Amino acid sequence: MVVTKKYDVVVIGAGHAGCEAALAASRMGLSTCLFTMNLDTIAQMSCNPAVGGLAKGHLVREIDSLGGEMAKVTDSAGIQFRMLNKSKGPAVWSLRAQADRVLYRLAMRQVLEGQDNLDIKQATVEEILAVGGKVRGVRTSLGVSYGAACVIVTTGTFLKGLMHVGQESFEAGRAGEFPSVGLSGCLSGLGLRLGRLKTGTPPRLDARTIDFSKTGTQWGDDPPIPFSHSTARIENPQLPCYITYTNRETHRIIQQNIGLSAMYSGRIRGIGPRYCPSIEDKVVRFFERDRHQVFLEPEGLRTKEYYANGISTSLPLEVQIALVRTIPGLEQAEIMRPAYAIEYDFVFPTQLTHSLETKIIGGLFLAGQINGTSGYEEAAAQGLVAGINAALKVRGLAPLVLGRHEAYVGVLIDDLVTRGTSEPYRMFTSRAEYRLLLRHDNADMRLMEKGREIGLLSEDVYRRFVEKKKKVEGEFGRLKNTRIKPNVINGALRDLGTSAVSEDIALEQLLKRPEVSYSLIREHAPAAAQLGEEIERQVEIQVKYEGYIARQVEMAGKLRKLEAKRIPEGLDYRSLPGISKEILSKLEEVRPANLGQAGRIQGMTPAALSLIMVAVEKMRKTS
Repeated sequence: MVVTKKYDVVVIGAGHAGCEAALAASRMGLSTCLFTMNLDTIAQMSCNPAVGGLAKGHLVREIDSLGGEMAKVTDSAGIQFRMLNKSKGPAVWSLRAQADRVLYRLAMRQVLEGQDNLDIKQATVEEILAVGGKVRGVRTSLGVSYGAACVIVTTGTFLKGLMHVGQESFEAGRAGEFPSVGLSGCLSGLGLRLGRLKTGTPPRLDARTIDFSKTGTQWGDDPPIPFSHSTARIENPQLPCYITYTNRETHRIIQQNIGLSAMYSGRIRGIGPRYCPSIEDKVVRFFERDRHQVFLEPEGLRTKEYYANGISTSLPLEVQIALVRTIPGLEQAEIMRPAYAIEYDFVFPTQLTHSLETKIIGGLFLAGQINGTSGYEEAAAQGLVAGINAALKVRGLAPLVLGRHEAYVGVLIDDLVTRGTSEPYRMFTSRAEYRLLLRHDNADMRLMEKGREIGLLSEDVYRRFVEKKKKVEGEFGRLKNTRIKPNVINGALRDLGTSAVSEDIALEQLLKRPEVSYSLIREHAPAAAQLGEEIERQVEIQVKYEGYIARQVEMAGKLRKLEAKRIPEGLDYRSLPGISKEILSKLEEVRPANLGQAGRIQGMTPAALSLIMVAVEKMRKTS
């Protein structure tokens, strides 16, 4: 092939996964090129202009702790910030931010264009060039070839994208943009097995035609809490969201026209997201409910466009208008952009290793919705890991693989490559076995050392982290070793409705009481220097949940012992007696790297795992 230019890493697609991948590789010193079909839609928020939420907020904090960009850009574009689940335990607290769609896109593009070692090109990549099972480069639709040691594919919903509005269908990657057709065939030709998924969006409404007096108002936190550890404060004006509900008349219109929905007329083959159903799905599956919640969310500071979160649909436009106008506050609403469903190709992710490199083509990495996930955060997390590992591969170094006990990013990737998915995968706190270890507040403590080791954290960020870590550890030690007298604290304890003490008590034991918060410690036995709310909160959580945390650390240690027992690549699973055909098929598809991963394969039984352990031990003794 005639190569125009050679790069260490080529990234295909400039969505949330592609941006993180390109920045990671280039920041690690590798020559990188980011290809996008349209420079004007880099980091486009094609669905809801929001970042974070339940478990997803954890992913964003982890991206930031490893040296990624999503959290910083969200802080610069955020127009409402809310910490969710505050009524529950700290393990499930999650930050969510409404973002200005345009500001987010422009901020990310500015970061990309200012990055050393990174070229950005508008082109459609039609072919991945591979020789002898290894990547050699890419070829665009104009016939121009570029060499690459590693290629990262982050195509989102663009692979053979097909958009549906009622009975009308259009080839599109998203509204108003062409799909990628040739690349899908290329991936299949390279030997990768592809499937079909579906997602969708709700209509966007003109705020000038909404009667907000008939809706509930939902403001964010004051002051807003930033996502990034590097952000001192949020500068943008903060806007409210609004809440309204569908009703029986809404549901009647949907049921009357259900046959016109692309989803229910058989026009869509792809499987949709179970946890983010269309309004048709909600009405059919939850027929006993009289109403469903609708959030009206601003698209930005300088637009009148509102996102009607909760009524995603593929019904015809005239039906969309009718159902929208049955909803309180939306009786006169004008639709600025119609809702639509989109189906697209994805690659079954069990064909990847934990580094997100494909098993059959060396140097070919996949990240984002191409791996069967949904959501900006899941995509960005994969993009960051793929970018890091492509850079490490070029350097001849071992990949970064995060364990399930270390990060939600680790849970996400392990779920994909071990269990696979046949529907759009969405992160939840319930997917993590070690939720108390993977809290929103301690993402930096878990991951910043790794970010530093791979070279993605600046000196300034790392220095502040080290200072914070010292303060947390110092205060934790002070609370263990400092005692307070009964006459100093009993009055406050009585006011809180908790029992008084009869002798000196350690501050740590005092703080373990459910009724006592750190503010009482600050008032009656303050630290020598002011710690700040973030450190106080982290110390309080560690103290109150110390026993539970220790238990999860012990459980994670057992998992690590299993994962230390490697499974030789040459193990012939067919030679093992008593392995069912179903488990055998999964083992040969996943080819688990260790006994821990083997145990997490869907359908794995204790008996089958024992057979594998015996076989591994025999191979170890004979080798």
